[in-house]
Amino acid sequence: MKSLNLLAVTTAALASTMAVPAVAQDSGMIPAIAAGHTLLTINAQGSSTRTPDMAGFSAGVTTQGATASEALNSNSTRMSQVIASLKRAGVADKDIQTSSLSVNPVYAQPKRQPDGSYVDGPREIVGYEAGNTVSVRQRKLDDMGKVIDALVKAGANQVNGPNFMLSQPDAAQNEARVAAIKDARARADLYAGATGLRGGPASFPSARAAVIRRHRSCTAPRLPWIPWPPLPRSPQANWKPT
Repeated sequence: MKSLNLLAVTTAALASTMAVPAVAQDSGMIPAIAAGHTLLTINAQGSSTRTPDMAGFSAGVTTQGATASEALNSNSTRMSQVIASLKRAGVADKDIQTSSLSVNPVYAQPKRQPDGSYVDGPREIVGYEAGNTVSVRQRKLDDMGKVIDALVKAGANQVNGPNFMLSQPDAAQNEARVAAIKDARARADLYAGATGLRGGPASFPSARAAVIRRHRSCTAPRLPWIPWPPLPRSPQANWKPT
């Protein structure tokens, strides 16, 4: 079984001080440095590893009809069957969410003239195509293959995924953030000592966390990856150690 690596990246600004310490500015800003002083900026990262307990994928239906209404009605019928198959497979209502719905005209191929060029003018609309996609969170990973098979049998003609993740990533994210800040502080002390600078207050104007998702083996058709909505960005903050 593969794991997820959660990566936190932080930027630390360390001012060398002679008399006046650096002053931390608003969130996301570089600290103001007094004349004659030096600013040392450090980028560091920390990570934590967890076993994924959830996967996300998308399932969709594309249909065509002579009119937009016909395409939509056909799509609605088949999509209802797809959603019903998800529920029968044990996926909860809260883990099924519509992500896109579209209706577009289908145009006839342009007419070619004897000399090989195409006839100028507007292209004729010969029908309409409706598309509907839902985003799904699969919490029982061992059932992934069974769920995807059920989707295809119910009429889904677009299935993308899976993308593995954590259902509760906060603890792992915080662990990675703490490691990143410790690394930034250690590097700042190292560089300050090597250059003869006398370190003042440290400011952390930016921090962010990301998840590196890796494949977990399961019995399912081979499908392309799709991105799941990113984890919330960490709030920017300034911090001064005592």
